[in-house]
Amino acid sequence: MIEPMTVVTVRPAHPDEYVQIGEFTTEVYVGEGFIPASSEYAATLADTEARARDTEIFVGVHNGRVAGSITVARPGSSYAPLAADDELEFRMLAVAKAARGRGLGSTLVRHVLDLAAAEGCRAVVLSTMASMVEARRLYERLGFVRVPERDWEVVPGVLLPVLEYQLSARSINPAPSR
Repeated sequence: MIEPMTVVTVRPAHPDEYVQIGEFTTEVYVGEGFIPASSEYAATLADTEARARDTEIFVGVHNGRVAGSITVARPGSSYAPLAADDELEFRMLAVAKAARGRGLGSTLVRHVLDLAAAEGCRAVVLSTMASMVEARRLYERLGFVRVPERDWEVVPGVLLPVLEYQLSARSINPAPSR
């Protein structure tokens, strides 16, 4: 049984949390079969400390525990291959298995949308994998749309779909429909 949603706090990650963040990010991407354990990207997922030098890492804290994270990359960063000058890009959304179903992923993504809006960005972009069905469903529910003309090959033969959220065209936290 899933516990009722409790307060989720989003804040910048602390350096003493980097190992834990790397572990549950790797558990999601590698452990759930999205990325081979032998790939260079698996090492990138695990190395939160290195990632934090060039990005902002935010965590979702649920019941006093870090239970999710998201990486925000700015245009020009080596972690932002998609972001134009007026866009923010996020990557590596991961929610620990034990904390799923509590709105943590949505809360982390909304935090990025709020951050982008506060900075005057036109859009937020991300790439995903076709096999990441749950993540795609989350992004689409929040208002992200596929922009196939921006899809890219991370390595030859591996096409990553790109999704975009137009900040000027949509409300960040739309009212629930009746």
